[in-house]
Amino acid sequence: MRERWGIVGGGILGMTLAQRLAGAGQDVTIVEGAPNLGGLAAPWQLGEVTWDRHYHVTLYSDLALRDLLAELSLQDEVRWVTTQTGFYVGGKLYPFNDVVDFLRFPPLSLVEKARLGATIVHASRVRDWRALEKLSALEWLERLSGRATVDKIWHPLLRAKLGPNAEKASAAFIWAIIARMYAARRSGLKKELFGYVRGGYARVLERFAAQLELQGVRCETDVAVERVVSDAEGTLRVEAGDNAYRFDRVVVTTAAPVARRLCPQLTDRERQLFDGVEYQGIVCASLLLDRPVSPYYVTNITDTWVPFTAVIEMSALVDRCAFGGKSLVYLPKYVASNDPALQEPDDALRELFVGGLERMYRNFDRRDIRALRISRVRYVLPISTIGYSDRLPPMHTSIPGLHVVNSAHILNGTLNVNETVTLANRAARELLRTPVRRAPVAMAVS
Repeated sequence: MRERWGIVGGGILGMTLAQRLAGAGQDVTIVEGAPNLGGLAAPWQLGEVTWDRHYHVTLYSDLALRDLLAELSLQDEVRWVTTQTGFYVGGKLYPFNDVVDFLRFPPLSLVEKARLGATIVHASRVRDWRALEKLSALEWLERLSGRATVDKIWHPLLRAKLGPNAEKASAAFIWAIIARMYAARRSGLKKELFGYVRGGYARVLERFAAQLELQGVRCETDVAVERVVSDAEGTLRVEAGDNAYRFDRVVVTTAAPVARRLCPQLTDRERQLFDGVEYQGIVCASLLLDRPVSPYYVTNITDTWVPFTAVIEMSALVDRCAFGGKSLVYLPKYVASNDPALQEPDDALRELFVGGLERMYRNFDRRDIRALRISRVRYVLPISTIGYSDRLPPMHTSIPGLHVVNSAHILNGTLNVNETVTLANRAARELLRTPVRRAPVAMAVS
């Protein structure tokens, strides 16, 4: 039966849901608060360059994302390359790409290296992650790698990604990261291929929006949704200022704290589950430079004094002609969702981050900076805490026709575009086969 569907949130998740629902013959409207679709994948202007606001990469093993790119006729626009990885430990940079680099890695002894390698191989072979939800990441890693390797490598890396929540993360979190990075090896390639679409996500989103339009999906952008309620007629009303949109069904794709606020008719138990999802935020600096700072695509950082958690040298992945011959560098700092850094002024963060680069790289000169912008996002990554899937917020709420699908429903503990598309595909199938049982009387609007 053809129904009117409203999707609150026009990121990759909302866009993919809209595509799947429209493809099944449904009437679909996306309501997005930003001026453009894309969410965390949206591009922005950095000097004279338009590129992704946050760093993204496609792995060869990201099958759901690759299938979506094929649907958008972009599969031939993907450029596949191999990249290098580095570590910054004890004030020094080390390559970390092959067996030779691994054996020469000074911070670890031979025994510690052997246990670290065995840990990675073991994690890459685990298929059922649910048992790992019962252990903390640090507990599991210490069992496999030993205390010294955890202290030197694993704990600093977890702290860099999760900050004060490093001790709360379950083993499923770190397993998911390792499993994704080594999926290509299981596929027989014996190496990890990294890819990007020419033009970045600006090109992907432009093609995606055009595809949705062809499918009849309406996109209402620059519309700030204030709440979603069930009205006296038994339909759902999406309220945005003086505007109200009526639908038979609504899917809210915003982060759990935002979804909880937008849906005032949720039960107390539902509100508790949404409030129980802990998020990491991010402060990320994008720098357009005259020359690269690093030969490594990713430099992992374990030294706690560094004000950012990694150095992402996009020019090691993307041809520099895409950046007008310049180099594009991301400096992410993952923080708690209430961290004061989210309120820091741009000038203070600029000086802090640029000073960190000067201390790390002798060849870096701040006079090479052609543009610098700071992005802040409060809710980026739900933390896979111990027993997380047992406290998962509902996808189908107690309000007839109202559904919530967001990154909290990515159960294996990591967030990337491929997992987002995978979630959208799974959720769309479930939503389409779930009938709505309308309430016999109208629900009160609070």
